[in-house]
Amino acid sequence: MRRWGRLLFGGRARRRWIHLILGGTLAMPYVLVGSLVLGPLMGEHDIFGSFPLNLGSFAAGLPIAAVTSLFPLTRPLEAGAVRALCGVDGDALAHGPARTRPERARTAVWFTLHLGLGGVVSGMSLSVPPFAVMLIALPVFAGLRDLPLAPPFVDHAWVLALSPVAGLAMLCALAACAAGCGALLARWAPALLGPSRRDRLAAAEARAADLAVRNRLARELHDSVGHALSAVTLQAGAARRVLDTDPDFVREALAAIEETTRRTVGELDAVLGVLRDGDAPGTASAPTLADDLDGLLRRTRAAGQTVTAAVDTDPAALPPLVSREAYRIVQEGLSNALRHAGEPVTVRIGSVGGRLEITVENSLGAAPASRPGGGHGLRGIADRVRLLGGTAQAGAADGTWRLHVRLPLTAT
Repeated sequence: MRRWGRLLFGGRARRRWIHLILGGTLAMPYVLVGSLVLGPLMGEHDIFGSFPLNLGSFAAGLPIAAVTSLFPLTRPLEAGAVRALCGVDGDALAHGPARTRPERARTAVWFTLHLGLGGVVSGMSLSVPPFAVMLIALPVFAGLRDLPLAPPFVDHAWVLALSPVAGLAMLCALAACAAGCGALLARWAPALLGPSRRDRLAAAEARAADLAVRNRLARELHDSVGHALSAVTLQAGAARRVLDTDPDFVREALAAIEETTRRTVGELDAVLGVLRDGDAPGTASAPTLADDLDGLLRRTRAAGQTVTAAVDTDPAALPPLVSREAYRIVQEGLSNALRHAGEPVTVRIGSVGGRLEITVENSLGAAPASRPGGGHGLRGIADRVRLLGGTAQAGAADGTWRLHVRLPLTAT
């Protein structure tokens, strides 16, 4: 009994009932237009006093409602009402207006059903409760027995005994009818108001673009902040070890820590600006090989790392995108060397056959891929290289860890 009570009178059933009443309210102007058309045709002057005319006006108003529902904004308005009142998953309903012919046709069918079922339930909700209350009160209030709506044989004892039962049954029947109609509309809503294949494709493309931006931002944060933390940790450790014996090195290490943190804060602000403003990552504020390679090598050496660099191409001549991604690749290669204490480190950058070649080698301390929970930087490098149409190889051989990347110089 409790389950049936929730189905007929629970919160979801009441909200769906309100949705049907809303449909009945929207149907009233169309019923009025239908009555103004049918009244003169049928020779009826008392429009509201004729039940057949009211039924005919209701039937004539539904096609008019179907025509007016062809406007594009009908679908988002109806979908919003369904989300709020019918308990339908919002992702199963379209958000934008109906623009194609099939979408408008489905919206017209839905609008007609909503107004039709809503009109029936609204009419029942107006007429059934007063009559049911009269039947329930009939044995107690004798004056009700003289009303025109009183049931026949009202003076018989069995009629008076059964009238409260009949009244309660009518109220339950009304609730069951409203719950059934509400459940039907909730079931049909995804099919009639749901997104089309074009809407689903557009939503999938939007989600893919959002994920791509998120992945790019995650790579930027990992490369920038991860490298800075590794460099600052080693710089501080190296300075602590020679604090009493080599003050010049300590001053250099502290200056490198200051520069590293200041620069990283700037890069972090740029990435957070992307999150705030929604701009595409990779703006002009991002570090590039042409402008920032020397500073990267200087900060890495300040950590006590032995780094040898050979640049056989002009970084300023590189395309901006290639220059930015190449900087991040070199930065991650140096971060791996810092993190795993492999030195000396050799960096070679050159252009061969229309491709930029980057090689970072260091003696094999602990391979990056073998570090528990690691490998994110190498995956980030692979993602960057794949987006530019290049190739990347990383692995250990003969006691040396080697990262070798080829990037096409025609990337834009």
